[in-house]
Amino acid sequence: MIHLALPVLNESENLPALLDCIAEQVLKDFELVVCVNNYDWWWEDKDLKHQCVDNQESIAIINNENRFKINVIDRSSPGNGWKKKKGGVGQARKTAMDYIVSVAGVKDLIVSIDADTFYPENYLKEINKTLNSSDLMGVAVPYYHPLDQNNDRLILRYEIYMRYFLLNMLRIKNPYAYTALGSAMAFPVWAYKKVGGLTPVMSGEDFYFLQKLLKSGKLGIWTNTIAYPSPRFSDRVNFGTGPALIKGETGDWDSYPIYDFQLFDMVRETFDKFPLLFERDVTTPMDEFFKQQFNSNNIWKPLRDNYKDEKNFVKACVAKVDGLRILQFLKVNQQSETVNNSFFLQEYIHKFHSKGITKELTVILKDFDLERSPTEHLSKLREFLFVEEMSLRRVC
Repeated sequence: MIHLALPVLNESENLPALLDCIAEQVLKDFELVVCVNNYDWWWEDKDLKHQCVDNQESIAIINNENRFKINVIDRSSPGNGWKKKKGGVGQARKTAMDYIVSVAGVKDLIVSIDADTFYPENYLKEINKTLNSSDLMGVAVPYYHPLDQNNDRLILRYEIYMRYFLLNMLRIKNPYAYTALGSAMAFPVWAYKKVGGLTPVMSGEDFYFLQKLLKSGKLGIWTNTIAYPSPRFSDRVNFGTGPALIKGETGDWDSYPIYDFQLFDMVRETFDKFPLLFERDVTTPMDEFFKQQFNSNNIWKPLRDNYKDEKNFVKACVAKVDGLRILQFLKVNQQSETVNNSFFLQEYIHKFHSKGITKELTVILKDFDLERSPTEHLSKLREFLFVEEMSLRRVC
């Protein structure tokens, strides 16, 4: 059986369309678990109370749904809301998932969804097919932001950043090559239990959870369906699509650069040296970063002392130099360079994807500028990167 885990905050406008999506799924053996949530003190705040009121509307909409089974966890009504030290979308997502684990079988599947996302009718069927025919710990489902003519340029800029990052991680065959979206991930109940569940951080709970799954087994990044998240502004979390669009509207893309692809090559060289490090200390391109990050010149000997065979030593190295550390390394080293986002992007495409470049894309790339090129050109480039990414996802 499939269990859909849905956090809801101020989503009454989006819920009817989502419920229609769910009702139209080809696979019918599922239930929806909704955690409608807000902080309890919001009821007393004149600037935030409207979100609590909207949540009550959401509960009414959900309770009127009779096309499929739904369980509502009310963390919204007065007295039921979160306390100040506990709450947020991560806590809501975890609450829904923990409830599912308490009632589900170990081979059941948990599908994490969001209220503002469109799911095609084959969504659950394909996820079920992917996870039930493998020993995967989970799957990061492919995604594609639809355009709405309001924030098109912003979402295209952000998605180009995301796809460029993943394409490079796939190119260097790094274990942490995945894109984390809470609206587009799924996993078996047994895998959720194995890693101790989702950690309810204020932002990035999806990224950290998928990383936990990956460290315990294999994470899939391909299934024959796509989630379509909304390209909307949101300040509910500290980073992710919503905050990126808010910062991007002011022209601030510093947190989402097009990294020099040679930095990814430095990551690959470092990972390639893990077997050598089992035998002795050797220099890696990330040594200076490790020294600063771990406040030590000797990070490999303790691992050698704890892991007496090469296979487990390398596994420990991969766990230590994880997706978060790689991202931190890229940010630190990008800051030390003169950043030219458009140049790095052009060079990357010409060097690694030359076979797929059409005459139209050649013209677009000639004088391409992420900040000044027409939105139509950004859209064409996003489409190119999407096709290239899907091709690589499929063979992983």
